[in-house]
Amino acid sequence: MQELLPEFSIKFEDGNNPLDELFSQDRETWLEVGFGGGEHLAAQAIKNPDVTLIGAEPFVNGVAKTLSLIDQDNIENIRIHFGDARPLIEALPDESISKIFVLHPDPWPKRRHHKRRMINSWFTEEAARILKNNGEARIASDIPDYIQWTLMHFQNSSEFQWRAKEMNDWKVRPDDWPQTRYEIKALRDGRRPTYLSFERLARL
Repeated sequence: MQELLPEFSIKFEDGNNPLDELFSQDRETWLEVGFGGGEHLAAQAIKNPDVTLIGAEPFVNGVAKTLSLIDQDNIENIRIHFGDARPLIEALPDESISKIFVLHPDPWPKRRHHKRRMINSWFTEEAARILKNNGEARIASDIPDYIQWTLMHFQNSSEFQWRAKEMNDWKVRPDDWPQTRYEIKALRDGRRPTYLSFERLARL
């Protein structure tokens, strides 16, 4: 945390926006919201060296594990926002992101806590703003209620289209979607994950 985080961290301070330099590069940028232990983030970075991946995570253990993966595999194309993803998302430029990942987010199962869920009308509006035309939002969960909640919010948005054409599209994890520890735990506990993919419709 002391040695590597400053090198890979995105920090908003002194009125400077570190994203200005990041998006001056001619390369795709992907965003993972709540990357946990960083397995998916690191795997995508290794498989896609020409893409910059931004990860947001508020918990120190997850950030530390991800930094260990960065160090272990000499990964250079990851940038980390250590904290709540919302300020980062709001600071991202319009049409700057090609893919967004929200994998196994906290479901906040009690009804009175639903307002804390990451997927909500604010998120779909911001995702529609920052995604490029035909950009993709991927959401995974092993909680059926959260899947229904996610589908409701994305289908309430006129700017997204659910990509599923057949049952396997949401029941089978795509080959380019690395597994996370949360998915492994869900399968071990007998819960079957659902994989959702939404396309940002082209602007008129």
